[in-house]
Amino acid sequence: MAKKDRRTQLRDYARRVRKWSRDHIPPGLRLVAGLVLMAAGVLGFLPILGFWMLPLGMAVAAADVLPIWRWWKRRKD
Repeated sequence: MAKKDRRTQLRDYARRVRKWSRDHIPPGLRLVAGLVLMAAGVLGFLPILGFWMLPLGMAVAAADVLPIWRWWKRRKD
């Protein structure tokens, strides 16, 4: 049961991040910001950076990549 609660929390957080990025970051810059986050996530073993940046970068970049966005919407959480 605790695992399901954690998943729900993560989904809610991902929704908030996607909404915030759509509302506050210009369309062309979202893809760049997502790619930068993913590149920094690869360096997650360093102290400041973390592997959490990979999924966050994918969520932000997906707003500008139409095929990924369509797949994301069809997936139904």
